[in-house]
Amino acid sequence: MTSLAPQLEAFFLDRLLRQLQASPNTIASYRDTFRLLLTFAEKHLLKAPSALLLSNIDAPFVGSFLEHLETKRNNSARTRNVRLAAIHSFFRFIAIREPAHSALIQRVLAIPHKRVDRNLVCFLTLTEINALLEAPDRNSWIGCRDHALLLTMIQTGLRVSELIHLKCEDISLEPGAHIRCRGKRRKQRSTPLTSQTVSVLRNWLRHQGANPADPLFPSRRGGFLSRDAVERLVKKHAATARKKCPTLVNKNVSPHVLRHTTAVQLLEAGVDTSVIALWLGHESVDTTQIYLHADLALKERALEKTAPPNTKPGRFRPSDELLAFLDTL
Repeated sequence: MTSLAPQLEAFFLDRLLRQLQASPNTIASYRDTFRLLLTFAEKHLLKAPSALLLSNIDAPFVGSFLEHLETKRNNSARTRNVRLAAIHSFFRFIAIREPAHSALIQRVLAIPHKRVDRNLVCFLTLTEINALLEAPDRNSWIGCRDHALLLTMIQTGLRVSELIHLKCEDISLEPGAHIRCRGKRRKQRSTPLTSQTVSVLRNWLRHQGANPADPLFPSRRGGFLSRDAVERLVKKHAATARKKCPTLVNKNVSPHVLRHTTAVQLLEAGVDTSVIALWLGHESVDTTQIYLHADLALKERALEKTAPPNTKPGRFRPSDELLAFLDTL
């Protein structure tokens, strides 16, 4: 009779924190997964989480939990796969510690990830970007902060987790202006800043009067913003921008959409995908290929270089401007 509690405690303290030194984001994701799993078990097995046995968490139970995520909590298949990955990680950890439960562990590890549709990434056009940046009221402290934050996100393509941990000392506004951040897998990188972003950030820092160790974009209380706070402010200003830019109505603007916008802007400017991967901190250049599929303008430029069968290459030009004008009527 193997209790689940000590195994789960060892997984977090020994495996994730001590051996792997997992990032806070990974710890939080795994923690939320098992919090949901234990709550589900308490409700359906009528057992307190501390009283659960390892044998209670078998493959049929895990399958029921995953179905619950999709049907009751309306989670997407991607989220379902993230939760399953955390469960798989735990069961791979206990496979050596609990050989008596090898059959149970193997059945749980055999649960497959779901295939997901790969939709085109959503990004903003230049008109939509300008509308979003004009949304904050820059006569207030909050509006100045939000404008500087949105401009920094769009120009640098930083992840939310990277943005909210920025300190004033992480930014350099001297010649060769850039922002230093720590991204996924503890990789440090520097992202250059445009003259427009430098000007806005210089005014923001002068207005804020903060110390080097203070957050670059603080909350009202002076602490670091949370992920939820950034998502709320982006949605708030997107709602304001929709009143002036109707094309935003059908777009769900989120912090990650702003990151996609950075990538597509670089791609449209002719920047190589390998450079874009370095800019965004991607682990592989293959990740950047999704923007090639999303950029319709790139495909249109390719189309302009082709010619239909049995025709001469080149664009049609009317023989006379007056005749061309009459043809437009």
